[in-house]
Amino acid sequence: MHNELCENVPLAPHTTIGLGGDARYFWDCASESELREALQFGAARRLPIQVLAGGSNMIFSDAGYSGLVVKIGLQGAEFRDAGDAVLVQVAAGADWDALVREAVDRGLAGIECLSGIPGTVGATPVQNVGAYGQEIAETLVSVACLDRASLERRQFRADECRFAYRQSRFKREDRDRYIILEVTLLLRKQVRPLLRYAELAEEVRRTAPIDALAPAAALGAVRDAVLTLRRRKSMVLAAGDPNARSVGSFFLNPILNPAALESLRRRLGTTDGAVPTFPANGGGTGGGVGMVKVPAAWLVEHAGFAKGYRRGGVGISSNHALALVNHGGTTAELLALAESIERAVYDRFGIRLEREPVVVE
Repeated sequence: MHNELCENVPLAPHTTIGLGGDARYFWDCASESELREALQFGAARRLPIQVLAGGSNMIFSDAGYSGLVVKIGLQGAEFRDAGDAVLVQVAAGADWDALVREAVDRGLAGIECLSGIPGTVGATPVQNVGAYGQEIAETLVSVACLDRASLERRQFRADECRFAYRQSRFKREDRDRYIILEVTLLLRKQVRPLLRYAELAEEVRRTAPIDALAPAAALGAVRDAVLTLRRRKSMVLAAGDPNARSVGSFFLNPILNPAALESLRRRLGTTDGAVPTFPANGGGTGGGVGMVKVPAAWLVEHAGFAKGYRRGGVGISSNHALALVNHGGTTAELLALAESIERAVYDRFGIRLEREPVVVE
């Protein structure tokens, strides 16, 4: 389907959650020139344009999309030696986990804890993808983009991307302005993996004595442990797993300052330990001094929505309270469930949950 404009294309198969109607126009772009051509086509006809990557963080409406959906299919990766590190330049349409696997196989550290995350490389800087104590912001050097209006190339250094917890300029002030073409990462040679996340550290301790392993083998052990944890929560794409038809975590972990945390504890009338928290910065871009994250999964479950909850054709994963799952339902059903959860959490805790996926109306 490359370099070919298609009409009335079902969108559900292009997303991990399997929801959404048809796209009026659909163009799968395998090169930067095709991407420019597609954008020019859309602009000439004054069509709304939606960019689609791996579809692991996107939900389309049941009515579909009345404009042009541009799929980013750019492929390729180049590894360049840089002393005690390697610069990795990767096209935006490349599969993210395939890149992580290759980096670990080459003994390169920096993204091993991000194993198993579905989607493409180009999507990772948009929401500063992170898991198990690592974030893309820590290894990213630069991002090459295409300005959707001028069709000019633009380069952003990491410090220009304005990264925050699951945030960047591409998700906030420059949302829908740029299309990411290429990502450059700096990965380290002969570096032992750093385990900042208690659950992962415990899994590694249980399964592999990494202190006795060479650095490269230790990276492989950490990747295996991450994949084990993600499979346990149905957070990897797996055929035959009904819980895998999701967009992963639907809600962000709320970040609270000390006053907000104290207010929450007073509201619940609990002792210090009753509300689970962990440091907001966690080695990444989580927040300032004294800021903590409250697990959104804990809030969801304690607001009355247990794992395995079902409502019509949608529900909550039986393995993870943050994953909303499609059991043959509709986008309307899914969003109604999300609203019910948000309302219940606010009524119980006074906290407004923020959604992680992009909902395209």
